[in-house]
Amino acid sequence: MTEIEIWTKWESQIVNGLFPLRRFLGRSNHSVVFLTEFRAQNLPKAAIKLVPADPAVDELQLSRWQRIAALSHPHLIRILDSGRCTLGGHPFLFVVMEYAEQTLAQILPHRPLTPDEVREMLTPTLGALAYLHRKNLVQSQLKPVNFLVVNDQLKLASDTIRSAGDSAIVAAKPSVYDPPEAKNGAIEAAGDVWSLGITLVEALTQNPAAVLGESSDPLTGAVRRCLSPNPASRPTISELQAQFGPTSQAPAPQAPASQVPRLPADMKVPGKPAPPPSASKTHLLVPAIAVGVIVLVAIWASMRPFRSHPKSAPPASSIAQSTSQPAVAPPAPSQSPATPMSAAAAVLHQEIPALSHSTRNSIRGQIKVTVLVTVDRSGNVIGQTLENQGSSKYFARLALEAAKKWKFAPADSQDSRQWLLQFEFARSGASGQAVPRTAR
Repeated sequence: MTEIEIWTKWESQIVNGLFPLRRFLGRSNHSVVFLTEFRAQNLPKAAIKLVPADPAVDELQLSRWQRIAALSHPHLIRILDSGRCTLGGHPFLFVVMEYAEQTLAQILPHRPLTPDEVREMLTPTLGALAYLHRKNLVQSQLKPVNFLVVNDQLKLASDTIRSAGDSAIVAAKPSVYDPPEAKNGAIEAAGDVWSLGITLVEALTQNPAAVLGESSDPLTGAVRRCLSPNPASRPTISELQAQFGPTSQAPAPQAPASQVPRLPADMKVPGKPAPPPSASKTHLLVPAIAVGVIVLVAIWASMRPFRSHPKSAPPASSIAQSTSQPAVAPPAPSQSPATPMSAAAAVLHQEIPALSHSTRNSIRGQIKVTVLVTVDRSGNVIGQTLENQGSSKYFARLALEAAKKWKFAPADSQDSRQWLLQFEFARSGASGQAVPRTAR
């Protein structure tokens, strides 16, 4: 019997009469994660992590989870419950957390992020870390698997949070994400900065051990400073915030959706769960990657950064993407808009972006981009702007380039015309249609 079969045999069991094990999601060398539900808060999906009990540290771990559950920040995974249980005759600790659809670790094997995407990712990340550091807490295990997406928002794993000054966990094989000083004992805020630096290197190069070349780019310089062997020489999270984005204070539950940092299109994969981050130095393998059941991707597929865009460039998280474009207001009757057939007849040439096989496979759901083009009397596109960027800067660029090459039927009027080109990207490929832009 395979290891997966052993774990899936536990599916349908119920933890403490409250948390049914709906589906095996993944495991690390010290824990296993299942999909469950949290009826107390009417959540049909949650993640439950089971950790073998250890009398020497059980009380300490449970007290940590209880303290973490009291934290409140929009970019930290919420801990919903924790406790002890017995399954298969074995004692376990369990922690119930928000369900995450995807992680950064699922994206990077397919492509690196662009510097702009990394900068966008920094906004919510630095906000969450600043919140923790002000409370004398550290995330302690920053790495791609612990960058998750929940309901279109980037969130950091929280079950790994510890008090600054706690003893560092000494792994049999130190991880590249562990700061050099970890082997000497206590963990501090500077350790989070090191781990963030390594994660940024991996995000940019797909290799956490890569060496960034010489560059005058402020991002590259900041990453190098994060990786200083001397903790005192690393920038603080506050200093990084001052350089790369606004400070994210306490959560703002009522903040408009347009102000909520979001993840790249590829970080959103509806219906495909990603297990919560591991509390150990070993990645908690996600369903798709750990068990090889499915490769959950979707870029940052040209993954879009983790924050919202202005009106002209709406955003993308998670981990189901926010790809819906603003509805085009129906034209007033007096404007006699063209019928779909006449609109189609007006288009002489459609330029549809060509997508490689790997790019198509990285898409989950649909990514929609709308480009407003200005057409001259002869039918040539003489100007184009993004009306709706959708969830990915990469696909927005493809749409803009394609829009330049559309050709329309000549018009009798000397006045230029405007059309909305609506592009849609999916695993099956790309498509586009033109809708006449009526005068306002």
